[in-house]
Amino acid sequence: MFTLVTLDTSPPESLNSQVLQMVVDYFRDISPVPLPPGNPLYQLYQYVIGYEVHLYLQAMNSALDSSARLILALDDEDPSQVLGFALYLPSPDDAGACTLTYMAVKASHRRRGIARAMLQQMVKHRPHAELACVASKVPTFESMGFQVLAAQGPHVLLNTRDQRSDGMVAVQDLAPIFQSKEVRQIHAYLVQQHGKKAMSEAESKRDRLLDQMAYQAQALLKERFPTIH
Repeated sequence: MFTLVTLDTSPPESLNSQVLQMVVDYFRDISPVPLPPGNPLYQLYQYVIGYEVHLYLQAMNSALDSSARLILALDDEDPSQVLGFALYLPSPDDAGACTLTYMAVKASHRRRGIARAMLQQMVKHRPHAELACVASKVPTFESMGFQVLAAQGPHVLLNTRDQRSDGMVAVQDLAPIFQSKEVRQIHAYLVQQHGKKAMSEAESKRDRLLDQMAYQAQALLKERFPTIH
């Protein structure tokens, strides 16, 4: 069994590190660009997503209303162990709205209702909730009370209501992370390790993956709303 804890300040370091480790371990499950491990860009995106979550957790210690919120599922037998987490951003303009940014559950504890319970907890605090996911995950979120609204590039936009909130959400700007010294160093290392040609091919494969995801998102939308398209 598990216990849910909702935090509006950054968790203790022991729990913080487990959340960040889950981001690394389940990168393909939560990344907006789910690259396969064989793609040389995998390490680069893994670092970027991990650093993004780190920045969200760090920002929780600020006094801003737009700071992230974190729901942790802790093991009842050992409360020091994180079984799952959901990171969401409340809208500062709409007291009932939020956007789910990342959610993961340990592979050993899936299909036990943890993800559903974390989402229910989030919706209890912010009933007008939104998320974006790959087309293949849509049925899972639909079973948890979300409904398809639109296709958004390579992702499908879902909401607990039949319309988006007018409230703004301050999402993390990834551009500075991609332009950071650390990311440039990782990229340079990957080029040195794999060669420019292999890195160019990796980027092409990434772009083809995103095109495929966008096609699947549009196909799902046509399936859900056949009279609109």
